[in-house]
Amino acid sequence: MSASTDDTPATSGPSRMDATRLAAILLPVAILLLAVAGWEAAVQLNEIPPYILPAPSQIAATLVKDWPVLFGSLLVTLRITFLALFAAVVGGVLLAILFAQSRWIELSFFPFAVILQVTPIVAIAPLLLIYLEPGTAVLVCAFLVAFFPILSNTALGLASADHNLRDLFDLYGASRFKQLVYLRLPAALPYFLGGLRIGGGMALIGAIVAEIAAGTAGQGSGLAFRIIESGYRLNIPRMFAALFLISVAGILIFLLFTALSHLLLHRWHESARKREA
Repeated sequence: MSASTDDTPATSGPSRMDATRLAAILLPVAILLLAVAGWEAAVQLNEIPPYILPAPSQIAATLVKDWPVLFGSLLVTLRITFLALFAAVVGGVLLAILFAQSRWIELSFFPFAVILQVTPIVAIAPLLLIYLEPGTAVLVCAFLVAFFPILSNTALGLASADHNLRDLFDLYGASRFKQLVYLRLPAALPYFLGGLRIGGGMALIGAIVAEIAAGTAGQGSGLAFRIIESGYRLNIPRMFAALFLISVAGILIFLLFTALSHLLLHRWHESARKREA
């Protein structure tokens, strides 16, 4: 009797956890499907013309029909996004390390990074288009948007290393380089990965906004140009199909960096271990 009683919590715990995870996946999917079904029904029952609001079924058909054009534009947008994100990671991490080494350098240069962050990218894009080639201007805009979250999160992580451990490193005569490699960089990793998740989405937004600001100067390549082109031609189903691809790309970028964060942190950091519990 006692053995069966002791076994009950052990079997109910994992099953309850699995049910919670399953519900966390199924509930959003069910609500999304209901919203799409309601959208489809509203369009069909009210006979709304496609140039005002296309039905989801028509958007899907357009996505299949125009897939070669839209997929090529998606690749261009993703190439700009990841190039800008790579530059933002390199620049943001190196500058954050420089800030960690000298308080005076941080005080001198951090305000300029803040100014770039708070200035709307829509206001910067036309200026960059004057001085740079359109493709380069779009890349720079996406870089500027993604740069600050990575810089600020990494700088915060480097400064958040346990002061007791820093005192211990000083006591044993560890050099600044050893403190950086063995203490500060591991402490900053969760913060950097959080900034990377934000920066990935921001780079995509920056690429889209910059190409919309570029307009016809964007040379007809990315998904943002397809949206503008579809608006001019009143091809609203293609516009919605391009918006759908942008949303899917943003979700996949976020999931990619979330999985990377889990892979690097789940064995030792509390933020990932609590999520598993």
